[in-house]
Amino acid sequence: MTEPAARKRRSLATVFRSERYSAISLLGAAILGLALANSVAGPGLIALMNQHIVIPGTTFDLSVEHWITDGLLAIFFFIIAVELRHELTRGELNTFSRALAPAVGAVAGVAVPATVYLLIAGPEFARGWPIPVATDIAFALGLIALVGRGLPASIRVFLLALAVIDDLIAILLIAVLFAKGFDPIALVAAIGSIAIFMGVGCLRATRPSTRALRTFVLIVLALSAWSAMVSSGIHATIAGVALGLVLRPKLAEKAAHALLPTVNAAVLPLFAFASSLVILPSGGVSALGPVFFAIAIALPLGKIVGITLAGWAFGRVARKMGASAGVRGADLVTVSAVAGIGFTVSLLMNQLAFADDPALQDQGVLGVLAGSAVSIVIGGVLVAIRARRARANSRG
Repeated sequence: MTEPAARKRRSLATVFRSERYSAISLLGAAILGLALANSVAGPGLIALMNQHIVIPGTTFDLSVEHWITDGLLAIFFFIIAVELRHELTRGELNTFSRALAPAVGAVAGVAVPATVYLLIAGPEFARGWPIPVATDIAFALGLIALVGRGLPASIRVFLLALAVIDDLIAILLIAVLFAKGFDPIALVAAIGSIAIFMGVGCLRATRPSTRALRTFVLIVLALSAWSAMVSSGIHATIAGVALGLVLRPKLAEKAAHALLPTVNAAVLPLFAFASSLVILPSGGVSALGPVFFAIAIALPLGKIVGITLAGWAFGRVARKMGASAGVRGADLVTVSAVAGIGFTVSLLMNQLAFADDPALQDQGVLGVLAGSAVSIVIGGVLVAIRARRARANSRG
């Protein structure tokens, strides 16, 4: 590869790793998917997503959509797991006192949106309660990068910590609530592959040829763990989480860094595009049901109310105890508004919760998009105002 070509490749990788690009590409892909679904190309694209792809010599027979959600999205969850472990061991959550404030906010930011959803949707559609509980880390941080120039670092740090804990809760919900046709033998095989993966990752490799061989073996073991997890009945993204948690930290962070451009440039936009291929109801808003309204309201309202009230109450207690109270006041409201951007994980939850009912799944997608859009507007305005005040104070 020539030097100019190498520089161009490095510059593209830098762009694809940026939080701003991630947010823009996710939103653009979702809008494009929704627009094309309601054009003359819509029926053909939806049929394409339902087309099955079979791997010869295996039992894998998944639709294109499921290859994206069960396959490619596992790479995204691998990166999430690497970031989670970094924050828990060397980052903003590495001590109990530092983790307590965002943990309290995250738990409330899960409980209140779920409660709001249940109150609006009712018992008939109760299985959709996990949909509005998630926060999209990539989109939330991307929004701050887009409009938050000069924003105090404490706000970004608190949001990152809260979102990481939020996603940990979401991962546990996926593992517990959405297991189907459980196969214990396949699960044992997946655990065995993950254990060997961890052992190989601990081996030191000094020569380029040895490192290449180790990488090849790790890829084979990762695919083995993923395929066994699919067969076990537990959602395949859990394999990505497990692999990210057990791989040696230095090697895991290097792998995540290498994979991030591909995830931001292809995996997440493709998932957002496929998930947004929904035909809008001909009757307009009046044709939408309780699932749409429950999600669209629970995401922005539930997050703002839950995180703000929990953060305020915890802050009062923490100050009396002399502990860290996290962010407060307007900063806390700003974080809670941005946390209402569900997007990637909420769309996945929606697919899992209403997998047997395409009509409800479509309403759920529209609810996630609407609720996230409201959170983007409210959160974006609050971030911009807070950042402008911070810049004025710094000049001042």
